[in-house]
Amino acid sequence: MVVQAEEGQGRLTGTGRTPRILVATAVPAERDAVASGLSAGADAAGAADTPGGGLVSVGPVDVLAVGVGPAAAAAGTAAALAGAAARDVPYDLVVSAGIGGGFVPDAPVGSLVVADAVTAADLGAETADGFVPVTDLGFGRVTYEPPAALVRQLAAVSGAATGTVLTVSTVTGSAERAAGLRARHPRALAEAMEGFGVAEAAAVHGLPVCEVRAVSNPVGPRDRAAWRIGDALAALGGAFGKFTPVLESWNRHD
Repeated sequence: MVVQAEEGQGRLTGTGRTPRILVATAVPAERDAVASGLSAGADAAGAADTPGGGLVSVGPVDVLAVGVGPAAAAAGTAAALAGAAARDVPYDLVVSAGIGGGFVPDAPVGSLVVADAVTAADLGAETADGFVPVTDLGFGRVTYEPPAALVRQLAAVSGAATGTVLTVSTVTGSAERAAGLRARHPRALAEAMEGFGVAEAAAVHGLPVCEVRAVSNPVGPRDRAAWRIGDALAALGGAFGKFTPVLESWNRHD
């Protein structure tokens, strides 16, 4: 099942105010890279810590490290969204962001991917005939589609590629698994571990979701010598510096 995040969903359209945005990362290093980029993009004096553990605010954007993996990401994001709603300062948009693996040659190390589909790659069952997604078993969902116009705008300002970003519970470590994932998801450009969990939490609150990944390593055999985590974090921060005006004004493009 594909769930489309509509352009006017939530409180973004026609409010006459800058939307409040939650950016959910897995770990603090990603959070800090995003916050640094946002601060530079907004020409701000710097990011400010918000009391309550790990959340960093830059203008209307809050950045929070919610944990590694889809379950932690869903729980951490849901808690943040519920807390904001209870304080009557609800968010309008949720962004899953961080580094991840890229499917070569389409998403090389150091490149940026903006998801036009956020897909749970391994949510389902193994059968004698191969993997069956949970939707084919008659329940659940496996894909969320971010707002198409927002995806185009973010990609345009950053030079990012657009395609499917897969959420996995086990990071790919072999050429065989990489080939199998690409065969099932031919538009896949990257894999990470949090996007679908973030999307599930956003859906509970009726909010649109986006996912942004900077590629730190190729999807396939684990070769730590080929990882470029520092370069990917720098690319992630640089992207959010360019994203700032789009994120703050995209609801006014109707």
